Amino acid sequence: MSRPPFDTVALIGIGLIGSSISHGIRRSGLARRIVGHAQSDATRQTALELGLVESAFDSAADAVAQADLVILCVPVGACGTIAAGIASRLRAGTILTDVGSVKGAIVRDVAPHVPPGVHFVPGHPIAGTEHSGPRSGFAELFDGRWCVLTPPAGADENAVDRLKAFWQGLGSHVEVMTPDHHDMVLAITSHVPHLIAYNIVNTAAHLERVTASEVIKFSAGGFRDFTRIAASDPTMWRDVFLNNKAAVIEMLGRFTEDLTALQRAIRFDDGESLFRLFGEARQIRRGIIQAGQDTDAADFGRPHGAAQPQTSLSAATKSRT
Repeated sequence: MSRPPFDTVALIGIGLIGSSISHGIRRSGLARRIVGHAQSDATRQTALELGLVESAFDSAADAVAQADLVILCVPVGACGTIAAGIASRLRAGTILTDVGSVKGAIVRDVAPHVPPGVHFVPGHPIAGTEHSGPRSGFAELFDGRWCVLTPPAGADENAVDRLKAFWQGLGSHVEVMTPDHHDMVLAITSHVPHLIAYNIVNTAAHLERVTASEVIKFSAGGFRDFTRIAASDPTMWRDVFLNNKAAVIEMLGRFTEDLTALQRAIRFDDGESLFRLFGEARQIRRGIIQAGQDTDAADFGRPHGAAQPQTSLSAATKSRT
């Protein structure tokens, strides 16, 4: 058997993404050993019981001590503090990466703590579900999805190539771009849709003329899918919005302008404009299906029964990261 590309992978955080990475590593033989860190004793015990990690540490610094790949699988707002705490234990030659939905803030908060000789290559797998915790992961989560790498200027090319091959081994397509470009793209494909989902669910809940039981009882497909997105981890999404503020506000401004145009078309019976706008949006949906990022099956391609959902962040998440 050929030698795995990594000897020891340290997962700092063992939730949906961390546990799915573990499943994927073991499926594809990408590392000889997987260790992990979680703040909760219950999470550490579950990770051990499920075989997600060989060792589960209550200290992130202890978890990374022998690793040649360290993956920060925690909310964006926690990455800087963790990076500071593990810096002295990172070995020269180790690759340090993350899975956060915001990249500019990760570079800002983590890069200052990266020791010389450690290769820092931020990353973002655009994949997830609305579920969380170590039991929610599955190896197929990344299959056919995109992972974006945002290496800083001067990053070691070999380290970038090794991390790219790692994500490809997990089943992902890989794209390399700058942190700022990533944050602008994800603001419209993921972050603003989540903000809209949270808002529309809360709006429905606050309508005095619609009871809570009616909102639940008569949930049509559209509202039901909004509630699924809004079930995502509140901590993760709070950190996403606070750390991608500029891009989200810009995209919200554009969204508001387009929403005003729709409002005007409805008010003045402009059916032609409505039909044109809806037709353009329909073509985008068809493009997503043709690109293999979803299917045209009923319920937006969601399987029923025991199967796990395999939707992308941009369609209906997750997450996080």
